[in-house]
Amino acid sequence: MALELGTPAPDFSLKDQNGQIVSLSSFKGKKNVVIVFYPFAFSGTCTGELCAMRDDLGSFQNDNAELLTISCDHMFSQRAFAEKEGYQFPVLTDFWPHGAASKAFGVFDEERGCAVRGTFIVDKEGILRWQVVNGLGDARNAGDYKAVLASL
Repeated sequence: MALELGTPAPDFSLKDQNGQIVSLSSFKGKKNVVIVFYPFAFSGTCTGELCAMRDDLGSFQNDNAELLTISCDHMFSQRAFAEKEGYQFPVLTDFWPHGAASKAFGVFDEERGCAVRGTFIVDKEGILRWQVVNGLGDARNAGDYKAVLASL
């Protein structure tokens, strides 16, 4: 179920790879937020997508924007993944309650117990401005995110 553009994005508070709580609402009035749900840490396509953002981090994490990546993997898996790949952005765990944020955004795959590839851009007022949802094996184009952020 897709969320409706122009409506408030569902809020969440999740632990990052270091155990720190990150809430979507904490960016309200401050930054646009790119939320990237991905199925599994260490999988090929997920690693490729996140590494592409890592390599162009200034486009996604700056004075105007924040990048939040989310999967249902445990915090310790997220930490090992972030350390191995050198991610300098929040790698959030939607592990427990299992998939709660993924479900709120309509990207949880009940059969597999993971998020599908959903990307959401939320403006500084907490309003959903853009979204794309791909299947498990379908990589996304990070250039699309940059174009949307540039328009906000």
